[in-house]
Amino acid sequence: MSFIPFVAKIKKDLQLFFSDRRSMIISFVVPIAIGSFFGAVFGSGGQNREPARIGVAIIDQDDSAISKAIVAGAETDKNLRVSKPTEDEARELVRKGKTAVAVVIPKGFGEASGQAFFSTAEKPQLTLLHDPSKTTELAMVRGVLTQHVMEAVSKEMFSGDQGRQLVEQTLPSIESSTTMRADQKKLLTEMLGSVQKYYREREPNAQGASPRGGITMPYTVREEAMTAGSNIAYNGYAHSFAGMAIQFLLFAMANLGIEMLLERQRGLWGRLRSAPVSKVTLLAAKAASGTLISLLILFVSFGFAMIVFSVRIQGSVAGFMGISLACALMAATFGLLVAALGNSPATARGVTTLAVLMMVMLGGAWVPAFIFPAWLQQFTLIVPVRWAVDGLDAMTWRGIGLSGALMPVAVLLAFAVAFWTIAATRFRWEEA
Repeated sequence: MSFIPFVAKIKKDLQLFFSDRRSMIISFVVPIAIGSFFGAVFGSGGQNREPARIGVAIIDQDDSAISKAIVAGAETDKNLRVSKPTEDEARELVRKGKTAVAVVIPKGFGEASGQAFFSTAEKPQLTLLHDPSKTTELAMVRGVLTQHVMEAVSKEMFSGDQGRQLVEQTLPSIESSTTMRADQKKLLTEMLGSVQKYYREREPNAQGASPRGGITMPYTVREEAMTAGSNIAYNGYAHSFAGMAIQFLLFAMANLGIEMLLERQRGLWGRLRSAPVSKVTLLAAKAASGTLISLLILFVSFGFAMIVFSVRIQGSVAGFMGISLACALMAATFGLLVAALGNSPATARGVTTLAVLMMVMLGGAWVPAFIFPAWLQQFTLIVPVRWAVDGLDAMTWRGIGLSGALMPVAVLLAFAVAFWTIAATRFRWEEA
């Protein structure tokens, strides 16, 4: 391979990249802008970040002590943003997507739920009106609502007027029952009599006793985020900038391959072939210049993220540099693959755009891969973008050491070798 033509080709490609200032600025600005957007959507690194509340409309048609307690509990819940429109208004809000879920508490719910609490009486129904596109919010509201309903109903049954009245109504019917066995009647009468005695002793004037609360969760939760390093908080911007930078590396290098097809279409490679420039020299120079441009885009993107969004290399700096170089080389050889397999610039542009979008989508560049189904998470391991994004995540917010970079670097270099081999085998100097 001739060294002077090799260096001359690299210098020419870099001069072309920097001479088109508008294209160069777009190469830097677009991944930064989109990475900032996705980082804001999927969470920043702040520990005090206010969680997004789910909009819930509650329609209390019962107006009982239990239903009022349910509404009061929901209003104090940090996960919900409660409004109290009419039922017609709530249906319209859900229909238009302005509210995720509406809860309708029907007439008689408090009394029926109290009776069903201690017996096999028919359970009343809560109606949940929901936006079909927001099933996650529906599941969360259902779980949160279960807690508040249990607290409200049990509190009223154990210390409220409704529980007292229920016991007073039930005792005579049990005592007059002719179908119940005598031993069962005796046990149940003694139990309810004890409950009635409990209510009397819990009167406000009985030694200043205060009513007890209802059934609550029997445990508390302590949350601890786990990363490889100590005291390392998750920074969503690190992941989003990794994904968007990789995406635009691939687009930039695909564009480099399409430019090679345009040059071949104009007969430039035919003239170069008559000069002392081999195919290996040409492809190696293109790979080297593409790697340098890719590294520049990657470093500028992460530099912006470090300055503005406090992204840090919490793992190994050497590992981060190794993964960056492997990503850049993989992207550059992908551009050569486009040039080798493309029949024409127009055809290559459409197919390449689809290929890049599929790779970044499956590789977890847009959304984290853990959101994918289990089978898809395993399938995407054949996509180089998955290894690139996971490797950059490992070196930034996960805080994994150099060992976490070895496998991503090896896999990315293997993809680069495969792309180079196909490109060197299939590259044509002239149009078919």
